[in-house]
Amino acid sequence: MTNARAKLADLPALWLAAGLATMVATAARADAIMDWNQQADTIAAEKAIPPVQHSRANAMLHVAMFEAVNAIERRYTPYRLNLSADRTASKEAAAASAAHEVLIAVHPDRKAKLDEALTTALAGIPEGEAKTSGIGVGRRAAAEIITLRASDGSKAVETYRPHTSPGVYVPTVVPVFSTAGAIAPWVMASGSQFRPGPPPALTSETWARDLNEIRELGGRDSTHRTAEQTTIGRFWFAVGPRTFNPVVRQIAAARRMDLVDCARLYALTAMAGADALIAVFDGKYTYNLWRPVTAIRNADQTGNAATPREESWLPLGDTPMHPEYPCAHCITSAAVSTVLQAVAGDDVGEFTLTSPTAPGVTRRYARIRDYDEEVSLARIYAGFHYRFSTEVGKDMGKKIGNLTVGTQLRGATAAAEPSR
Repeated sequence: MTNARAKLADLPALWLAAGLATMVATAARADAIMDWNQQADTIAAEKAIPPVQHSRANAMLHVAMFEAVNAIERRYTPYRLNLSADRTASKEAAAASAAHEVLIAVHPDRKAKLDEALTTALAGIPEGEAKTSGIGVGRRAAAEIITLRASDGSKAVETYRPHTSPGVYVPTVVPVFSTAGAIAPWVMASGSQFRPGPPPALTSETWARDLNEIRELGGRDSTHRTAEQTTIGRFWFAVGPRTFNPVVRQIAAARRMDLVDCARLYALTAMAGADALIAVFDGKYTYNLWRPVTAIRNADQTGNAATPREESWLPLGDTPMHPEYPCAHCITSAAVSTVLQAVAGDDVGEFTLTSPTAPGVTRRYARIRDYDEEVSLARIYAGFHYRFSTEVGKDMGKKIGNLTVGTQLRGATAAAEPSR
């Protein structure tokens, strides 16, 4: 891999959230993990990989790297693998070879680039038995994780059936991720383990309150939304692991994590993030709740006098192509935030994020919970989600995050951490 300083010019804005000082301070500790995370995020951006697919690949990548380096040091309990390795094996070589093999399997079209990255990563490791052993355990970890996820349901064919009457036109763009709720989870027993109860009735006070709130705050031409709220809404149009990997990177740097602990943190957040998407799409396609743009334009059909129809209402951004309830961005940020707080605490010092959907804007956070809360508010400001949906999503995410840190990659050090 190239030096951390040299990479600054090459990374898209969203992924490079930590400043130069943070990257340099971390270089001696966990570059072997962070470099490959950035490789994966870069490829996902270049190929416009959707968030569900990238979440799966992100988890495969980081669980494989964790299993490889942990097999050498044996600091934590493994995820599923039973690998053995000599304690003198190179952890850097193990992480690099594991990452390389997983990314080749996911992105075979990028083999030449990934081969070059592996060659660069291994070049700084002295030749000898330690390097050879590290490469070997990394390859074994990758092969077993690839096999483990080979039949996880992620390749199921899209079969969503639009709701209509014979001969009546409906919009012809088919919603996405309708099969994602059936993908085998990493931590949960099933995609439905944390399925919430149904959304509020259309005649309820909660429905009227939240629909009218988003009508006022989330409209494209809203006069109630502040300039700051508009910026936040647009900032979080970006979705998927590339929105939270920079947070993980900065927390690992702030806590001065070594390679093994950094690998563990990335693996925990990646699994929680992947399971959060599985859980939320199980819920979304179970309840099939209409989005605000549909609800507001058809509010005269609900029998609720408190929600008048607004025939030309549009949200601030383009509504995601899947059902509304619960909020996907909210569940993911809550799951990842819960893991980060359990492992590193909430007050981690300032961290920052930038976004390709809000050029020139840098968001700054003093606590992890502030980042989590902003994501949820952003979906209201964007006109995408009702408040009740953001609250349910956050609750689901916290449960998934707690399950992840409470049951996975535990060890002598991990057992002493609070499961919050």
